[in-house]
Amino acid sequence: MLVFSDVISDDRMLSDSFPIREVDDVVYEVDCKLIQPRRGAGIDIGAGPPAEEAQEELGDGGTNIIDVIDAFQLQSIIFDKKSYIAHLKGYLRAIERYLQETDPSRVQEFEKNVNGYVKKILGNFNNYEFYTGGSMNTDGMVALLNYREDGVTPFFTFWKNGLRAVH
Repeated sequence: MLVFSDVISDDRMLSDSFPIREVDDVVYEVDCKLIQPRRGAGIDIGAGPPAEEAQEELGDGGTNIIDVIDAFQLQSIIFDKKSYIAHLKGYLRAIERYLQETDPSRVQEFEKNVNGYVKKILGNFNNYEFYTGGSMNTDGMVALLNYREDGVTPFFTFWKNGLRAVH
């Protein structure tokens, strides 16, 4: 199993145990589920306990939470459009510097694709909720939570080039 960490903050953000779909060679969309948090559970990287244990460990009727948030202890953060744009400009510059240092061949493709997706996000800004990694380092990745067309199915958007796979 691969776990993906933010290249800036080193926070663990997701794993390939969740359904990941690459979009426009610039982001990953990760479908989520609402779950009931487990009592005393640590970080769940998506594998979950065996079925027999799952029934025993369920919380006692509390509020449901999105599985990716629970698994990686993502932290909610609030942005208005102006502050998000400021964050995004700095973050995308940091990702570009990271790519120049680690894989310069990806820089041109990143620059080509990122602007279109930024426009898509800003055009639907009010539909998103924002989450940082567990360290709450706002210089790092801010994952975007939205809902599919059915209005019920949550999904996260993560910047593809802002993640590195760790084993």
